[in-house]
Amino acid sequence: MSKETQTRGPPRTEGEFASRLLAWWDANGRKNLPWQNPRTPYRVWVSEVMLQQTQVATVLPYFERFVERFPDIEALAAAELDQVLHVWSGLGYYARARNLHRAARTVVQDHAGSFPTTPEEIKALPGIGRSTAAAIVAQAYNRRAPILDGNVKRVLARQHRVTGPVSSAATLAELWRLADIHTPETRAADYTQAVMDLGATVCGRTPACLACPVRTTCRAFAAGDVDRFPERATSRPKRLERRRFFVLTTPDGACFVEQRAPEGIWGGLWSPPERPADLAVETFLAQAGIDPEAVSEIRAGSELRHGFSHFDLVAEPIHVRLQTTSPEARESGGRWIVPGEHELGLSAVAAKLLDSVASGNRS
Repeated sequence: MSKETQTRGPPRTEGEFASRLLAWWDANGRKNLPWQNPRTPYRVWVSEVMLQQTQVATVLPYFERFVERFPDIEALAAAELDQVLHVWSGLGYYARARNLHRAARTVVQDHAGSFPTTPEEIKALPGIGRSTAAAIVAQAYNRRAPILDGNVKRVLARQHRVTGPVSSAATLAELWRLADIHTPETRAADYTQAVMDLGATVCGRTPACLACPVRTTCRAFAAGDVDRFPERATSRPKRLERRRFFVLTTPDGACFVEQRAPEGIWGGLWSPPERPADLAVETFLAQAGIDPEAVSEIRAGSELRHGFSHFDLVAEPIHVRLQTTSPEARESGGRWIVPGEHELGLSAVAAKLLDSVASGNRS
């Protein structure tokens, strides 16, 4: 990024940004989010993890259900991972739930159940990076700690016309420097919430510049190129993957599910057996040890499409209705469950497939 690009625009004082932002937040900010009332380290931590790559409106119902089921860190640590994933199901990015569970057990075992108070200690917990640790310190303990989540990156990149892909090391270093400069010594919790609120509600992907309290110091606004920032690296086209999901059901409404590997996409979640897209039904039945004579119906379902960050998945359901529950399948490490009557974490595709099974059973 050039020196000219960084210094272009109206003159500014760094304290002006924070003071204007706090005045705006006092009048317009979000002050009744559930993790703010009551504001405890546990509730702030859970909310910050849920808010990683997820909007507030999406998080709200999940947060309410989560803290009702696991009201404190001891309850979360004592729970089984399947129970945690079950409550998390649908929120996505499931590594967050696995790390939240691991971190809760670490806090109970290594910190006697008291949530750490410094950014360094918090960052050492599973699933917590520099910005999330700082946000927890600021929000839970009202101590100065600069943050740099996606909303703040967008605000600062526009305020200073910071060039270069926002994911690059040089650009991130500059944004962290600016975040530190702008973070005031007082009202840490309020300022942190204010700058996140500004990025979420005003300085979004489609910015409402005329409603922005800091537009007079915004260099991108002065230059008329707000939409240019933050700059992003050239994205590659997503690849397309096709997979078959074999939905085994029994006359009493049970469906067979398998647990995925602990890591990776949908790690630790449960799903109807997922196999290569070209695997024949007869081959699957043979591999699963299911006698074809025990099958009463085989039919293809409507394809489901699910997007990930780097690829799109096309899921082809193959519904296999059995005359009785298959002992061979039961011995394969999976489980027979009745949709709506279990506490397992399900992948997004699995949840839709089980919904279709439940709907079919009711019809």
